[in-house]
Amino acid sequence: MLPQSTRFWLIRHALVDSEARKRLYGTEDVPICESTLLAQADAYAALGRRLPQPARWLVTPLSRTHRTAQAIFAGGYPAQDWTVDPAFIEQSFGQLQGMLGTDLPQHLTLPSHDFWPISHAERPDGGESFEEVIGRIGVGLEALTRAHKGEDIVIVCHGGAIRAAIAHALGLGGETALRLSIGNISLTRLEKRGQAWRVISANETVEGVPVL
Repeated sequence: MLPQSTRFWLIRHALVDSEARKRLYGTEDVPICESTLLAQADAYAALGRRLPQPARWLVTPLSRTHRTAQAIFAGGYPAQDWTVDPAFIEQSFGQLQGMLGTDLPQHLTLPSHDFWPISHAERPDGGESFEEVIGRIGVGLEALTRAHKGEDIVIVCHGGAIRAAIAHALGLGGETALRLSIGNISLTRLEKRGQAWRVISANETVEGVPVL
């Protein structure tokens, strides 16, 4: 008999406001782009149809994850109570948060990653490195598998958190994990069976929704 599996459905939050996108926002509670959310109503409905019922729902403390969950419910998925879990929040960039992208290089101690604002090993003052994010997310995932073994768990979270979750599942280092593309309102599916993790899919997107 196969061991019981615990299934994770990870959703990256909605696109944030255009002004916020000019800056390194990390754990700042920036607004979403409401016009884009309204224009993508059909995509949220389609995403909801791909999610399991029943399922346990988690969001992070940041409102962009709450608005994303609400948009999925508005699209027809039955509204759910959710748990706010800070373990799955975005990477904290510490003193770098709020900086314009053009101002960032002069404040770095390491060359930035090709696909991330800073190196996987850079630890800004007051913040965390991406390697530390992988550790944090891994602890959160393992805690959920112990507490809710055999369940479906939907987590509306962040691009960095989802990359870190994949890294935990596959044993990837941060430099490699940051090469993964995770678009807004994309779906990534992980499973833990016994002591083993696997990635069922990553960055599934709804037809017509660009990867951003």
